[in-house]
Amino acid sequence: MDDLRIRAATPDDLDSVLAFWKVAAEGTSISDDRDGVERLLARDPGALLLAETGGDTAGTVIAGFDGWRCHLYRLAVHPGHRRRGVARALLAAAEERFTALGGRRADAMVLTGNESAHRAWEAAGYAAEERWRRWVKPLTDAAV
Repeated sequence: MDDLRIRAATPDDLDSVLAFWKVAAEGTSISDDRDGVERLLARDPGALLLAETGGDTAGTVIAGFDGWRCHLYRLAVHPGHRRRGVARALLAAAEERFTALGGRRADAMVLTGNESAHRAWEAAGYAAEERWRRWVKPLTDAAV
């Protein structure tokens, strides 16, 4: 995609990002609401990256760095833009961000049953880490 542009999201993007995730993202998250994304941008303003083409959102990724680990979430590409390099461009931008911040290794949250996502992550050089399992504890009653 020649006109693909990657940029950090701003608070003005929140409603469109949430609507985008309903179309393009697999599954939902407890933080998929305006308050959750506002907290993300307040805590780490450059973390939510948007891929845009022709003025429309083509993809997103959250590239969060806590000073210790580099975490990738919400890699999502609009169905009409898949298999055109959008995910690859988003991951390259995320990895550049991590490197600039001093990050050493990126990890990604990927749904176990999302086979098409597995192929995309593998194509980008990521591998499933079978030695660890994610453990979770909901901190609110609204947890999904």
